[in-house]
Amino acid sequence: VYFECACVHLQFVITQELDGFPWLFPNVTSSDCYVSLWLPSASPVKLQTKTIKNSDNPVWNETFYFRIQREVENILELAVCDEDSLSKDDMQFTVLFNVARIRPGETIRETFALKSEVRAENTGRDGQDLIVLIVFHVNRVPCPPERLITNDVLVVSTEKLDVRLGYDLCQGEQEFLHKRKRVVAGALKRVLHLERDLHGHEVPVIAVMATGGGLRAMSAMFGHLLALQKLNLLDCVTYLTGASGSTWTLADLYEHADWSQKSLEEPLKAVKEQVTKCKLNLMSVDHLKYYHKELAERAKAGHVPSFTTLWSLVQEMFLHERVGTRSYKLTDQRKALEHGQNPLPFYAVLNVKEEKFGTFKFREWADFSPYEVAIPKYGVSIPSEYFDSEFFMGRRVKRLPESRICYLEGLWTNIFTRNLLDGLYWSSNSNEFWERWSQDMVDIEKHSPEEDITVIEPPSCLSGKLYEMFQDIMTKRPLLGKSHNFLRGLEFHKDYIHQKKFIEWKDTVLDGFPNSLTPLQKYLCLIDVGYFINTSGAALFKPERNVDVIISLDYGLGHVFKQLEMTYKYCKIQNIPFPKVELSPEEEKNPKECYIFADAEDPRAPIVIHFPLVNDTFKEFKEPGVKRGHSEMEEGKVNLENNCSPYYLIRLIYSSENFDKLVNLSKYNILNNKDRLLQAIRCAVERRRTVPLWIKMSRA
Repeated sequence: VYFECACVHLQFVITQELDGFPWLFPNVTSSDCYVSLWLPSASPVKLQTKTIKNSDNPVWNETFYFRIQREVENILELAVCDEDSLSKDDMQFTVLFNVARIRPGETIRETFALKSEVRAENTGRDGQDLIVLIVFHVNRVPCPPERLITNDVLVVSTEKLDVRLGYDLCQGEQEFLHKRKRVVAGALKRVLHLERDLHGHEVPVIAVMATGGGLRAMSAMFGHLLALQKLNLLDCVTYLTGASGSTWTLADLYEHADWSQKSLEEPLKAVKEQVTKCKLNLMSVDHLKYYHKELAERAKAGHVPSFTTLWSLVQEMFLHERVGTRSYKLTDQRKALEHGQNPLPFYAVLNVKEEKFGTFKFREWADFSPYEVAIPKYGVSIPSEYFDSEFFMGRRVKRLPESRICYLEGLWTNIFTRNLLDGLYWSSNSNEFWERWSQDMVDIEKHSPEEDITVIEPPSCLSGKLYEMFQDIMTKRPLLGKSHNFLRGLEFHKDYIHQKKFIEWKDTVLDGFPNSLTPLQKYLCLIDVGYFINTSGAALFKPERNVDVIISLDYGLGHVFKQLEMTYKYCKIQNIPFPKVELSPEEEKNPKECYIFADAEDPRAPIVIHFPLVNDTFKEFKEPGVKRGHSEMEEGKVNLENNCSPYYLIRLIYSSENFDKLVNLSKYNILNNKDRLLQAIRCAVERRRTVPLWIKMSRA
């Protein structure tokens, strides 16, 4: 499709029509004001008027020209600032103006008024507004036709892209699903003792969704997967998702192309050896020299240096103790998928702001797979081997070699990125958190995209300064890792805010302000998902994946339902089909090994089989149906009491005894609930047979 370009003439006049600007700094000097203009869809450069020195009544009469594309979102940001030679310039207020409201050939005048109550707080004068006058004019100019490529959320004007625009599944995943479906169908026929083969549309999509939890998650997940393998259910699984510590398990397993076809007992022994080993040599002289050499080589190649890179190397040594010999990369995992022989893994992270916003105000799901790295909100993804190369406008402008997987593990488990504001949020209970977050969502809805003009007013002068200083302290992430942003330079479609695919993922306070979203940032800031919700399920919520059953493995200590409840509340607010998670006080106090949550009225919602990390009947039974003898009772005592537990998050070494207890408990809880697992899977098969696929894939 071809579009015309347009040229915008903005005759810019700002005048103070009342008493001037003495209210800005009434006890100091007159203001040194200027106006900055930023239209990122036209230019990355911020323009600026001249500064009018020592004036209480500044007047500008300047004209600025921008060339714009009418099919993209053009939000002009005008900020009135007071120049300060001693510190950062003071922003007095900002006007966001949607240029789309001006028709070609039309001239309009806009008057903005700073609210009288804000002015009164600064000056003591009631009933007087600061008046700002701006004149806009748009002309259409001839230019060659331009071919735009769009997914209705983002727009790019080039044909040869190195990014993929679209919300559908990538070609690699589609080919994998075709092969995996045959494996799953055969496994289900054997496990459920079906009389006939399943037709393609009758094969349910089963996923395993694991939370994070450091070494505890890594160790327990091996036990869970070993039990699923013993029940012949591992071949029934299509997707495996991990976050934080559980990504270590996935990364270890997928180093071997046929890992699920062999007994997991051997890799479990290797993990036990590493987890129970002394780690005092991590900071030896030889290891420090190795870290320094690796850091220097990555910086020289063009990677963004950060503390996270060092953490990645220390973590690799902690988990594998192989200096320079582990060349394994994420794309090497494709060998484990080429015949559909293993489930497809996804590694979950969050993209956040480096400063100014806490995780609860701004975060976006991102996921890594052997095929692609994606931020689903924008419908943009890249081949996994391109991650951390430099991109601009959809093209890879600086090619960097694919990083070893240890550097990705450092991002997926980046525990050093919390700011003080995140800590304060989590100091409250989860109910208070969700009240705050729900209110944020209400505020998002209050910002109507149909409003072409938004005026952002700061607090009063003194309180504004204090607030800014406090905000910087509370939101700064000093140890944040940065990665080159593959969305950089992509433009927003003029109707992006109305697109159903964008709305499905829209959940931050900035989603209605395109100039503040990720395509305008130089870097991605990726952190551990545990700073929002400790779940790896975002990839499974994508409707195109059509997940029927989620086996939820929770490795939290203490409140064993907290993360699942938060996931349900998140899905409810986002209109994502998910069964209601309701528990009695008795269940909260004395949780059982397995829970099944389903929504009989909504076939789009997956059946969730939840396994919290609890020690219930394992205390008395060493195997399902086999009671412990008197001498074996000690093996059933597994301390899961949060801070006093030997599996507490900051524990870096487990004793051999404690490792075995944790793995055996996890394995037992799955094996002891075989019938419930099979019952839920059988229900999913029946639902597939009776519910049309288009109903299953539709969203509210």
